[in-house]
Amino acid sequence: MPNGSYSLPDILSRLSIDSLNEMQTASIAANEQHNNVVLLSATGSGKTLAFLLPVLDLLDPGNKSTQALIVVPSRELAMQIEKVFKSLGTSYKVTCCYGGHLRETEEHNLQQPPALLVGTPGRLADHIRRGNITTGTIETLVLDEFDKSLESGFHDEVAFIISALPALKKRILTSATRAVEIPAFIGLEDPVKLDFLPGAGEVPGKLAVKIVQSDQKDKLETLFKLICYLGNRSTVVFCNHRESVERASAYLTQQTITNVFYHGAMEQQERDSALCKFRNGTSNILVTTDLASRGLDIPNIRYIIHFHLPQTEDIFVHRNGRTARMDASGTAILILSPEEMHPAYIAQDAEKVTLPETNVLPEKPKWSTLFIAAGKKDKVNKVDIVGFLGNRAKLKKEDIGLIEVKDFFSFAAVRKTKMGEALRLIKGEKIKNKKVKIGIAK
Repeated sequence: MPNGSYSLPDILSRLSIDSLNEMQTASIAANEQHNNVVLLSATGSGKTLAFLLPVLDLLDPGNKSTQALIVVPSRELAMQIEKVFKSLGTSYKVTCCYGGHLRETEEHNLQQPPALLVGTPGRLADHIRRGNITTGTIETLVLDEFDKSLESGFHDEVAFIISALPALKKRILTSATRAVEIPAFIGLEDPVKLDFLPGAGEVPGKLAVKIVQSDQKDKLETLFKLICYLGNRSTVVFCNHRESVERASAYLTQQTITNVFYHGAMEQQERDSALCKFRNGTSNILVTTDLASRGLDIPNIRYIIHFHLPQTEDIFVHRNGRTARMDASGTAILILSPEEMHPAYIAQDAEKVTLPETNVLPEKPKWSTLFIAAGKKDKVNKVDIVGFLGNRAKLKKEDIGLIEVKDFFSFAAVRKTKMGEALRLIKGEKIKNKKVKIGIAK
């Protein structure tokens, strides 16, 4: 690397990766030679690392100003990129900006300029207008999932952000779809295009696509039967509308299927709680809109169920990108009602799944999630929470699962059989000498 600012073997070791894949290696090589790079690659193929390593190579440790900006279409994707960058183990500061939480918190973080800034278009544009970001020193711009950022509602903000970057030298655009025009205002001159997307009609090699035929127009009973058939494996159910998400979730709950739901009208804490429960095994079923089709890094998702048919092939591809990630395998299943046609982008010989007559309810999850009303801003970390649960709740290490610490609250997975006694023991106890609200996460 020209800059020599980081050791690739050290970074791969921290990430527990043996080597970069072909797409990541090609991205690094192209970015060393060219200032304008367009990277097309499937969701889950490792694009984040493919652009973060070239960005890292361009950062100057002696420069205390903001040097690089990454613009993303969703807060979840922004937080995911921030998490990956921090895991690289560099000394560079990164700050994440997105709607849905206090702007004042971000303003405080921006007082000491980060080397790398990650954010959503609306919130970044707001900070620029308020003078919270010194844009004159930013030389590198990444538009991640740029096709989504340029859809209606984001177009004007992205144009404004780019117009506020007078020193811009390098542009990296990434997408998991080919069919998108690149507007002139991005200033992409003679870009090098790296296309690692599968050809038309192809699906990634480790993704199986299957079809279930519903007897009725209302497919809820078929969804229930399908989940019983699949068992307690990690499953994402995609619906086209928020109302449908809540309706499907409520129906599954009535049938005693443990599930969580997730969509854009939820408060940030509700979103975080739902995703955390899905990640930590409190629920194996996530019912969601296409909001979850990008930017969520949840490992080991086994099944994608298309409860509603995706409106385009691109949406189908993005939804399926939640499974069969990197080297894992996965299965996408479409539920078709009697009047729905077989989509043209699905092979005509796709396997048809016949559901059994008898429904066997999946095994219930073994974990429950504890909500703790204290987080990073209260100087609380994972070690504090493990210590608290071990000392005060008398929990053994194997009874404590995934812990996630947010700015103002935290979640901890606790073995369900131990939760009642743990809550009794910690009632009225303090964390870091502070009494905080603790209970089962809603």
